[in-house]
Amino acid sequence: MHMKKSWLFLGGGIVLGVLALLVIRFATYNPPTVHYHANFAVFINGKREDFKSPQYYQEVNVCSLHGATPVSRVHMHDEVNNVVHVHAEAVTWGEFFQNLGWGIGADYLATPDTIYTANGDQQLNILLNGKNLTGISNIGQTVIKDKDQLLVSFGNELSSDLAQQAKSIGSTAAKYDAQKDTSACSGSEGPTTSERLHHLF
Repeated sequence: MHMKKSWLFLGGGIVLGVLALLVIRFATYNPPTVHYHANFAVFINGKREDFKSPQYYQEVNVCSLHGATPVSRVHMHDEVNNVVHVHAEAVTWGEFFQNLGWGIGADYLATPDTIYTANGDQQLNILLNGKNLTGISNIGQTVIKDKDQLLVSFGNELSSDLAQQAKSIGSTAAKYDAQKDTSACSGSEGPTTSERLHHLF
């Protein structure tokens, strides 16, 4: 009888211990998420594109999709026209422009209305983090990195013009990385109950 009680206590203790571990695991689960920012600017024939249309900006609920759809992978918010929100690994600048309804390649820039192709007088100038990649690299295939600063400028600008345009890009990506403002998809929304339960086993 005494032995039976001992086994019951031991079994009960093991069950309680396992339950306690599961509760702790449930409560503390924090999935790895990708969320960082970059800055950019686009100039066409010397005029900066302001991206005024609401079609260029996503609601905050797209952030909860954790990069599951093309637009949840990379987008803009709150009519802030120079900040890119990245929510997945290996997202390219080409994907970002595609989500805006634009296109970009080695020698062209496509808006929803017009395709600008490099010719003798005009070219697609690309500066990434101050480095001139014009004619060297297809920016559309380049992965967006944290705190990148991209200038896309189509026209016949001089290097001095490009330097001025690059200064206007802004460097607010680090601020967006640090802040917890859910209205702009910053910070973590936290895992769902379903994700927590899935993580238990």
